[in-house]
Amino acid sequence: MITYDDFLKVDMRLGRVVGVEDFSKARNPSYKFEIDFGPEIGTKRSCAQLTNYSKDELIGRRIVAVVNFPPKNIAGFLSEVLILGVPMEGGVISLLEPRDEAIIGGRVY
Repeated sequence: MITYDDFLKVDMRLGRVVGVEDFSKARNPSYKFEIDFGPEIGTKRSCAQLTNYSKDELIGRRIVAVVNFPPKNIAGFLSEVLILGVPMEGGVISLLEPRDEAIIGGRVY
């Protein structure tokens, strides 16, 4: 069990995908992402195995990501945030995103 204070250490924010490109150096099919988290955090990069979505489907999409992990080098690409999703049948991922319009950069509580 963790405490509420432990939960608050994980900074999850709403971002908007502004760029997506193929990540050919990744071991598994993946995309490189550029995500805008608003003026407080700015634009960050990530990579994820979300190829069950087309690049066009992802551009402009609102996503939830952890923004306070240290950057991670993945096949020569510096991933700065962790995009959150849940598994579906067939091993693909469904992105976590708000149902209603929410503020870009808003914190998840």
